[in-house]
Amino acid sequence: MRDGLTVITDPHDGKSIGIRPPRLKADVVLISHDHYDHNAVRVIKGEHAELLAKDGSFCVNGLEVDGYRTYHDDSGGSKRGGNVIYRFRLDDIVFCHLGDLGHTLDDDILESLGHVDVLFIPIGGVTTINSEEAKEIIGRIRPRIVVPMHYRISGLGLVLDNVEAFLRDIPEELIYRVGNEIDFTHDDMVEDTEYWIFSM
Repeated sequence: MRDGLTVITDPHDGKSIGIRPPRLKADVVLISHDHYDHNAVRVIKGEHAELLAKDGSFCVNGLEVDGYRTYHDDSGGSKRGGNVIYRFRLDDIVFCHLGDLGHTLDDDILESLGHVDVLFIPIGGVTTINSEEAKEIIGRIRPRIVVPMHYRISGLGLVLDNVEAFLRDIPEELIYRVGNEIDFTHDDMVEDTEYWIFSM
């Protein structure tokens, strides 16, 4: 959030995937692809603007957003279609949301993304990249904060790997279990990559 601006990425409705629905209000909703478990804009309250799987540069309700075309699989989208990575800045913090990325990233996209402070990355495999592919991307982007997403949690009706498999080789001192909400500023971030695990 910045100056009252709230951004939500890939909202789900809860019920269709077996978990509690979100109760959120937004000014901007970014949707990486048009699948039922990522495009439930109807559950988001408030007068919001949205981007649905659009690549390019946009100004949405005052938020500058860059979208990058990628795929939901490793076969050029032939299995699961397209996916858009979104990069945006709030309070001098650069966020990058990889959506349901299904492949590693080539040099051109990595160069276009440039500096990233907070990286939201899928790690659950099956329908997205897996833990090892995620770690390769993290090693190349080198964000200050990694937020793993799209993994197995209690009650979820999707078959995915859990977060512990991803965390297995990461030093414990770099892992922070931050509950379901955290306030931070650019000055709070350190140089080493930290891994923030949110409760659901």
